[in-house]
Amino acid sequence: MGFFKSFKGDHPDTIGSETSQSYVPPRGPPPPHRPSNVERYLPPSGPPPGQSDYLPPPGPPPSHRSGDEPPPYHDWTVIPDTALLPPPPSLGHEASPAGNASLSEADRAHDWCRTYPLLRPYQPASLHYDSVKNEKIDLVQPREYQGSLAKTGHGSWKGSTIPGSRDTCLLGSLPCYFAVPDSPLVTEKRKTIYFEVKVLSYAVSRGGDASSLAIGWCALPYPTWRMPGWERGSLAVHGDDGRRYVNDTWGGKDFTGAIQAGQTVGLGMAFSIPDTPPNYGSSPGQTPRLKVDIFFTRDGIKESGWSLHEELDAQNDLGVDGLDGQFDLYAAVGLFGGVEFEVNFSSRKWLWQPS
Repeated sequence: MGFFKSFKGDHPDTIGSETSQSYVPPRGPPPPHRPSNVERYLPPSGPPPGQSDYLPPPGPPPSHRSGDEPPPYHDWTVIPDTALLPPPPSLGHEASPAGNASLSEADRAHDWCRTYPLLRPYQPASLHYDSVKNEKIDLVQPREYQGSLAKTGHGSWKGSTIPGSRDTCLLGSLPCYFAVPDSPLVTEKRKTIYFEVKVLSYAVSRGGDASSLAIGWCALPYPTWRMPGWERGSLAVHGDDGRRYVNDTWGGKDFTGAIQAGQTVGLGMAFSIPDTPPNYGSSPGQTPRLKVDIFFTRDGIKESGWSLHEELDAQNDLGVDGLDGQFDLYAAVGLFGGVEFEVNFSSRKWLWQPS
C-alpha cells in the first residue's frame, strides 16, 4: 500500500480542506439578468387600454322593440302531414289479364288518330241541343258491329253481338256534353253527363273466346274497331278486368271488380269551375282548366270514381287530351264476343238517381 500511495501522490481527505476555502453564497436573490444601464420598468397604473368598466345603454337593442313578440318556434322534428300532399299517381299495367287486342290493330289505330285529329267543338243547332236535353239520343252502329241493335223506347236501346265478334265501339248520335254551350266557364253551373248499360248475358264462343263490355266517353273522331279508353280522347271502365282506361293503350289501372251478367252499370262525368284560382304564371289567353270528376255506379249505387286531373305517371300516362271539357263528348259502349245488353239515356229508367 505504501508503494501505491507514493506512486499516486498525496490526496486530501476532503475538498478544499487544505488547498481551497469553503464557498458560501451571498444573501438575498440573485441580481436581475439585465444590463446595468437599463432602468427597471414599472407598469402604468390602472387597467390596460380597452379594459375599462363599460355600462351598456338602458333598454333593448335598437333592432328589437319591447312590444314585439318573439318569432314562433318551428319544431323541425315534427314530421309533416302527408295528407296535405296530392296522392301519388295510380300505377298502370302493361297488359290486361283478360282480353288484349293485337299489336297491328293498335298501330293501325294510332296511325288513324294521327291522320284524323279531334274535331273542334261547335255551337249546336237548337234541334240537336234540345234532343240531348230531352234525352233523345240514338246509337250509331259501326261497320265492325256484328249483331242486332234496336230502339226499344224513349232513350232506350237493346242489342246483342255474335259470339266471337271482334272489338267494336257503339257511339251516341249526339254529344251529351257540348263544349261551347255547356262549359261551366260559360254557364257558371256544374254540368253532369251520365248513362247506364245493363248486361243481360255473356256468351262463350266455340273456340273458348270470352265476351265482355266497356262503358265510357269519347271525343270524335274515334276508331270504332277499338274499345273506348284505348285511344286519345276517350275513357272507359272495362267489364272483363274492372280496370279504368284513360287514353291508355296498355293495361289500364286497377279500379273495380269485373262487370257480371245481370248487373247494371253507369258512368258519369261532372264538370265544374275549379276550386282554386287559375295559375297566374300561365300563358295569356290560356283557357282555365275545369275540374272534372268521373264516377262509376253499379246497380244504382255509386261505387267509385277518380279525378281526371289526378297525379299522372310521366312515363306511361298519355294525358287527358280531349276529355277536359274543351271538346264535345259522346257516350261509348265497347263490345267483344257475344254480349246481350241494354243502353239507357233516359233518366227515368236509371237505377241511380242524382241527389
